[in-house]
Amino acid sequence: MLPILFLLFLLISCTHASIPEICVANLKGPQTPAGYTCKDTTKVTVEDYVFAGLAKAGNTTNIIKAAVTPGFVGQFPGLNGLGLSLARLDLAHGGVIPFHTHPGASEVLIVLRGAITAGFVSSANTVYLKRLRKGDAMAFPQGLLHFQLNSGKSHAIAVVSFSSPDPGLQITDFALFANNLPSALIEEATFLDDAQVKKLKGVLGGTG
Repeated sequence: MLPILFLLFLLISCTHASIPEICVANLKGPQTPAGYTCKDTTKVTVEDYVFAGLAKAGNTTNIIKAAVTPGFVGQFPGLNGLGLSLARLDLAHGGVIPFHTHPGASEVLIVLRGAITAGFVSSANTVYLKRLRKGDAMAFPQGLLHFQLNSGKSHAIAVVSFSSPDPGLQITDFALFANNLPSALIEEATFLDDAQVKKLKGVLGGTG
């Protein structure tokens, strides 16, 4: 019995020892599906684990009147391998983050200022919609289409957290109308007419 327990102890110890305690992202190295390779631990500093980007408002003078300031592994190397990241969301009056997905992560949004109407659509096409106020939080499951819009009268601010250091992003409107996908194909796939497709391509910079 004792030899078996000893072998189990060795196995657990070796397995645990093979997982590095610190693996700050080496942003100059390759990024793999498992994350970045580890920075030399002798060169790791506390600054690798600190991110000051949430203090500054993003630039909302754009077509969606919104800005996202990411604190992903590329900006916050200490997150490498930890399975989380965050970002600041600024929505000017009338601002919107259009329907989009994060292929690599679920999301939690916490409203810090103003009012934000947010929602997502399940794979069964069930809509989950809520007007959120300061202090409210809402979760968005991984991969599902969701959006946020400013439904108040002033600038809105939120912090979002993700279950991955690199959650990925695809905005549906940009995927359809900000590239060179032929208009005829978009019209067949979306049931929109030619005038609508050409208008949206013109607004978002698409061609074809």
